[in-house]
Amino acid sequence: MPEAFCRRSFRKYERQAEEKPNGGKDMSVISMKQLLEAGVHFGHQTRRWNPKMAPYIYTERNGIYIIDLQKSVGKVDEAYKAISDIAAEGGTILFVGTKKQAQDAIKTESERCSMFYVNERWLGGMLTNFKTIQSRIARLKEIETMSQDGTFDVLPKKEVIALKKEWEKLEKNLGGIKEMKRIPDAIFVVDPKKERICVQEAHTLGIPLIGIADTNCDPEELDYVIPGNDDAIRAVKLIVAKMADAVIEANQGEATVDGELEAGAEIFEAEAEQQLRNNPDI
Repeated sequence: MPEAFCRRSFRKYERQAEEKPNGGKDMSVISMKQLLEAGVHFGHQTRRWNPKMAPYIYTERNGIYIIDLQKSVGKVDEAYKAISDIAAEGGTILFVGTKKQAQDAIKTESERCSMFYVNERWLGGMLTNFKTIQSRIARLKEIETMSQDGTFDVLPKKEVIALKKEWEKLEKNLGGIKEMKRIPDAIFVVDPKKERICVQEAHTLGIPLIGIADTNCDPEELDYVIPGNDDAIRAVKLIVAKMADAVIEANQGEATVDGELEAGAEIFEAEAEQQLRNNPDI
């Protein structure tokens, strides 16, 4: 069985992952053990692969490719840093994953880190024709306002039903980006093969792409590739959550700096006030 095989084969990697260099500090944001337990190592059947993923494949067993988790750990670190750096500069990240295995994680984690998401359907032109998308978002907000200001109460029932259907459809497709005022600074995508239209639009606009690539994907489509299983809910959830953590850490770091500056200013003011009391001639 592939599972039994992997647990034996990756024992040495687990031991390496548990070793903590640099004075006992583990510098990786994710452990090989976490990836293993989430099933990130399981790739596709060998007949369904992209040869460009060969550098990230550890071995093959029972017709299934096994992803090299040692490389995945390093690639998660690279992606984490890229997202953290963008967020620290006030940049926005768009999380994209419309396959069933990714939908919940994409929505939950993007909301947790206060970023944007698309988890139902990628509409053609969502980036390359952003002005048109903004007009649809404006329509979505217009209907929302109508539902709140009593307009629905004075409209014919048939018209209200039609408006609610339109609202539901718009919310489903655009709800995750309705507060996105401009093109995102980066996109995190689950399965670039599935999200090929999103990937093409990002390439057209020069938007950096970070994402999970299974053994059937083309890693060259991504600026930061995370080799991993993009079909298992646990695997996707683990990696998407780490990317959300990168955003949160970056924003909290900014808040900490602001807090330190504010505290420093208060100390300076207190010292200045004390100095004035002690030296009224200043």
